[in-house]
Amino acid sequence: MSLELLTISFDDSKANKDFERSLKQSGFAIIKDHQISPKLINSVYAEWEIFFNNPKKNEYIFDAIKQDGYFPYLTENAKGSTIKDLKEFFHVFSWGRLPNSTSSYTIELFEHLTELGGILLSWLEDCTPNHIQNKFSMPLKDMIKDSKSNLLRVIHYPPISGNEEISSIRAAAHEDINLLTMLVAGTQPGLQVQDLNNKWHDVSCDPNTVVVNSGDMLKMITDGYYPSTTHRVINPDMSANHSRYSMPLFLHPRDNVTLNSSYSAGSYLKERLEEIGLIH
Repeated sequence: MSLELLTISFDDSKANKDFERSLKQSGFAIIKDHQISPKLINSVYAEWEIFFNNPKKNEYIFDAIKQDGYFPYLTENAKGSTIKDLKEFFHVFSWGRLPNSTSSYTIELFEHLTELGGILLSWLEDCTPNHIQNKFSMPLKDMIKDSKSNLLRVIHYPPISGNEEISSIRAAAHEDINLLTMLVAGTQPGLQVQDLNNKWHDVSCDPNTVVVNSGDMLKMITDGYYPSTTHRVINPDMSANHSRYSMPLFLHPRDNVTLNSSYSAGSYLKERLEEIGLIH
């Protein structure tokens, strides 16, 4: 099957309907003509490149309870896998720590992506069929209001050394935990999405776009109406073996928000963090 992953102009009069349709069919959509400044995005990437290439990053080792801070190389594995991903990353929360070497740009980007995500959740609310909306414990956009779990993950995938485990890749096949993921374009290609026939498709890294995908929590809230699509980040060809930087913002409901009869947002998040090795 061909994967229908639509590229949607934020200003188009049918943007809300097209976004809902793309998310329903593929779990992914690409938003162009958004209002987030490319200069801001590039400035944030530049600051974090400096951070990851400085040994002082180890002064910010993550807090095992709060989950903010720096996660060293080979910390995380995909659910169901024992092989660690080839990446290091930093968790940025609105309330959390930031390296002294970074400026206010990171929080500014965090806020812009959160605002855009709220608009997209409103689009879904408007276009989701009534029989699915009736399953929501509250409007989707209200679930993330004042959430302390919204998370900007700044990721560095170092060049491949050749000494890695044979089957290890930058990010093994996985689904996201949260409601929506907002991803400004990575600095290098590598993101792939899997269709229902288990075929992998490259996702554009056009610097003027935001890639959006639905996560497990949205799938649960809608009883599977919106899929949580499997995706991964593959290793580069050795001819283009460069660092890759990426900055997904994960939109999470507040911990006390009901997802379904079995889970609150907080209980599901805890379970998944244990499965991927970030808490024990």
